[in-house]
Amino acid sequence: MNSQRRYAATLGGALLLLLCTSATASAQSAISGLVRDATGAVLPGVTVEASSPVLIEKIRTVITDDQGRYTIVDLRPGTYTITFALAGFNALRREGVDLPGNFTATVNADLRIGALEESVTVTGAAPLVDVQST
Repeated sequence: MNSQRRYAATLGGALLLLLCTSATASAQSAISGLVRDATGAVLPGVTVEASSPVLIEKIRTVITDDQGRYTIVDLRPGTYTITFALAGFNALRREGVDLPGNFTATVNADLRIGALEESVTVTGAAPLVDVQST
């Protein structure tokens, strides 16, 4: 009889753990979207950061794929700031993105061309001329 109670307690504990785990997993959310330039062309290679105090690591980073799409998964419900950055473009920051549990928010971005900086160094020297021979 004692082994039946132990079995029932173990089974009940395992069932409770399973229910808690599935409830936690279903509360996970995501942020996804498309990043384009001002002309509407997709931008691959954009660094997308989601930051929030609810994240253990505080910032989660992904890179857009060759079609300009990104997805940041396994996010906890809360308020996020999304930052988009690519060399040659102005960074874009979206603040106050509220993410409820078990939801995928769509946050698209259009990046504008930034100030291009270029540095050119010119050096010169007079050529050597042999004046002794013809």
